[in-house]
Amino acid sequence: MKVNNSNNTTESGCRISFVRNDFPALFQKVNNRELVYLDNAATTHKPSCVIEAISDFYSSDNSNVHRSGHTLSQRASEQFEAARNKVASFINASESEEIVFTGGTTESINLVAFSYGLKHLKSGDVILLTEMEHHSNLLPWQRIASLTGAAIKFIPVKDDGTLELTRLKDLLVPGVKILASTFISNTLGTVNDVRYLCAEARKVGAITLIDAAQASGHTKIDVQEIGCDFLAFSGHKMFGPTGIGVLYGRRNILEQTPPWQTGGGMITDVTYETAEWADIPYKFEAGTPNIEGAIGLAKAIDYINHVGLNTIEKHDLLLAMYAYDQLRRIPEVKVLGPTGERGALVSFIVSNVHAHDVVTFADQAGIALRGGHHCNQPLMKKLGVPAAVRASFAIYNTFSEIDYLVETVKDAVRFFAR
Repeated sequence: MKVNNSNNTTESGCRISFVRNDFPALFQKVNNRELVYLDNAATTHKPSCVIEAISDFYSSDNSNVHRSGHTLSQRASEQFEAARNKVASFINASESEEIVFTGGTTESINLVAFSYGLKHLKSGDVILLTEMEHHSNLLPWQRIASLTGAAIKFIPVKDDGTLELTRLKDLLVPGVKILASTFISNTLGTVNDVRYLCAEARKVGAITLIDAAQASGHTKIDVQEIGCDFLAFSGHKMFGPTGIGVLYGRRNILEQTPPWQTGGGMITDVTYETAEWADIPYKFEAGTPNIEGAIGLAKAIDYINHVGLNTIEKHDLLLAMYAYDQLRRIPEVKVLGPTGERGALVSFIVSNVHAHDVVTFADQAGIALRGGHHCNQPLMKKLGVPAAVRASFAIYNTFSEIDYLVETVKDAVRFFAR
């Protein structure tokens, strides 16, 4: 079956064919079929402008930052700090010093857990999470709880995939010192009311961390409006390079947080016995940073702003709702997560067919999907689901591709029923 991607438009009328032309990796065949890339929640493809920005850095400005007085180092440093400014503006941070570059969402959360958490948590304190957290926002807190004696409690997930917020009054008590929640579930597609969660946490003096890995590049993020103390996301899920991430932290919180890693570039003075840390954000950026990654991320933000975040958000929502509606019409398919507004993904299970088999079957048709527990094993066990198939979307995906996915799932049902 040939996928027709030429007649699809966004809600605002933007022709997807023009957007797709910006992504060279989309124009290839997999197993002699046109590639239909529906694994964007794992990583997005990169537009040519991002690829070119990284190439240009290596071709012309390759040098380390903040270390040398020569011209190349100055140019690299200027671009690196310009990227920090662009990220701060993108999420409406009060100042660029509140932006720490990391290796990704996972590293950002570990930084908070092992720096702020290890310093401030003690026996008897409570870390409050949700039952839908990615392992990256669960395992670090398990480690910190074991080291400090703090306890972990969870906001339950209801059968419809939303949080049981009626339990929040009983769970969010003064003993809670940290509330960490995902913005958008990477398995269920649930969009949590993170503004409400942060406001309620603030009433009991709890510090808040928002995992925005599945939200960045898909919806507006305003850290001042959300009211969070920390927020983490990754560049590679928003058309940027892999290996670059962001940790936002309020200035007053970052200043009372010790560094996690130590080494060159994050100090003001060192003796054989002691060291004095640099000001924020540099005390959290030991060693040589991912310079080209930050530059590529800044270019990805430029691209998102060029297309329009409102356009992207509307298009992603329409795709997700359309996929949900079409897949649930297949009798052998159960779609997970809320029936209403959702993030840019749909997870589903096919009766009597393992998720990995569905993914392999789809790959033969040129469709890239994700199958497994999606780093959500506790949630999947609660739902009684060993594994699920996930289709996740980006601005370059089309309704025709979803139609092709649905027909391929039907083919898989017939194939495995033989």
